[in-house]
Amino acid sequence: MATETTLHRLRKNAQTRPTGLAYAEKLGEHWVTTTWETYWRQVRMAGRALVALGIEPGDIVTVLGFNTPEWIIMDLAAMLVGGAATGIYTTNSPAEVAYIQAHSEAKIILLEDEGQWAKVKQVREDLPTLHHVVMMKKAPAIDDPMVLSWEAFLAKGEGVTEASIDARMEQLRMDQLATLIYTSGTTGPPKAVMLSHNNLAETATNAAVILSTTPDDILLSYLPLSHIAEQMLSIHLAICASCAIYFAESMTKVADNLKEVRPTILFGVPRVWDRFYEGVSARMKAATGIRATLGQWAQGVGKQVTALKNRSQKPTGLLALQYRLAQRLVFSKVKEALGLSRTRIFVSAAAPLNPEVMYFFAGLDISIMELYGQSEDCGPTTTNRPGDIRFGTVGKPWPGSEVKLAEDGEILVKGPNVFMGYYKNEEATNKELVDGWLHSGDLGQFDAEGYLTIVGRKKEIMITSGGKNIAPKNIEAALVNCDLIAEAVLVADRRKFVSALLTLRQDAVQKFAEEHGCPEPWHTNPAIVAAVQKEVDEKVNPLFARVEQVRKFTILPRNFALEHDEITPTQKLKRQVVYKNWSAEIEKMYREGDGRQE
Repeated sequence: MATETTLHRLRKNAQTRPTGLAYAEKLGEHWVTTTWETYWRQVRMAGRALVALGIEPGDIVTVLGFNTPEWIIMDLAAMLVGGAATGIYTTNSPAEVAYIQAHSEAKIILLEDEGQWAKVKQVREDLPTLHHVVMMKKAPAIDDPMVLSWEAFLAKGEGVTEASIDARMEQLRMDQLATLIYTSGTTGPPKAVMLSHNNLAETATNAAVILSTTPDDILLSYLPLSHIAEQMLSIHLAICASCAIYFAESMTKVADNLKEVRPTILFGVPRVWDRFYEGVSARMKAATGIRATLGQWAQGVGKQVTALKNRSQKPTGLLALQYRLAQRLVFSKVKEALGLSRTRIFVSAAAPLNPEVMYFFAGLDISIMELYGQSEDCGPTTTNRPGDIRFGTVGKPWPGSEVKLAEDGEILVKGPNVFMGYYKNEEATNKELVDGWLHSGDLGQFDAEGYLTIVGRKKEIMITSGGKNIAPKNIEAALVNCDLIAEAVLVADRRKFVSALLTLRQDAVQKFAEEHGCPEPWHTNPAIVAAVQKEVDEKVNPLFARVEQVRKFTILPRNFALEHDEITPTQKLKRQVVYKNWSAEIEKMYREGDGRQE
């Protein structure tokens, strides 16, 4: 196969569009831009430094920090010299950092700041392969013989020739390891997904086609670069399509940065869209008089037009006239307020998006396309496409991939985006990669037109004490569709009946509490508990068979949280941890039963 890794594409950009905008970062009050020629030179300089510090083909380099130019430069430099990089989530504990560092046997780690250095320092005695710590540019000086500033790191490469870097690059093969992605895993220690240069390049090529990207496109890099989705966008797609990346200042500044950057493509996990939804819907609900009437009318128009756009159709006649008016009076103002005035592609992935959120934004001329996949296939298994979106589904197979269902409904995928296997874990590789088919562990259904719907998790099928199989996903989705419920975790395995742990949607509950005079704590307030019960009885239970109906629930005093290890950094629920943390509340629900006969 022809050799065209992401590095070759970066070099081509430096040659063909040397002064074009590659990336930008905010320094002080201003966005400072970097050209493709400079970007390529920076990667080569970092590559020379890695060689000087002893990095050989096949070696691993780790990165622990928020999204910065140094992050992607180190990642690409590791690939350039024949090695691979792996990101560590900034929220990982010292023990988790130590696990990844030791498992990968990384010789070098790049750190963002003193806080991340403190983690490494705490476990350094358990890391015999770690020889050098490099700090990102904004980090303060660290007085330790192991630590190098970014400038000192680059200076190490001055004695390494450009020719030696060229030689390393020419030795790259498309089928060799390019990056490791440590899955955040809902159970057990993370597994390291091995992705090849071909995996990354092929996926980027197809993403560029699907999204119709051009050098005029702009993306905001803000989700964790340790996750494959952000790497595909900020590194591989951006280089493949020659589009510009703007690095967010921090997660707390994303809302401000969106308004400054106004990206043309926006990728978000469901919690990002949920936050947008909560803010916009609260403002729209607070509107009165003509503004409220105008908003309702515009949303009706938006939903009609979005339904047409999702089928590659355009509004005509009176609807076209109404659409232009709604754009001027409502849609443009909402988008401007969010920083989405130039955004043409909206993508959601990593977890199921609440249909209520999707339809709400459809009413604002924002059509969110859901994508489904996993790290093991570079992010995408199936995807909706601009002009070919069916809400409630995760679209059709990714280009070049085959997707089918096993006899039990498990989703299987084969194609150039499917991983090489798990690093140092042949047993797990053989279990999940069989004859080239990746066994996803997810259960799906195809409709007559080939759109895939995720119906559950194979490993999360619950069996009641009466022997009934329960797939929790659809029931949990119905629960969070209720006005007052934010999150839901079903309990049913080896139990007599189905129960649920619920959290409250703060904006909706606050409004309810104000209207009904409900004092805090809200999660135990009888009026709020009764209102939730009414929603469960009227909106959820009628949708399911008797054995699947939620007979009891407990409202928790807080949301599921990363700091309590209940969700992963990519917002996936750790079901078993939730059960452990709230075991007393679960047992209380079953102590007396629900008074019904099984």
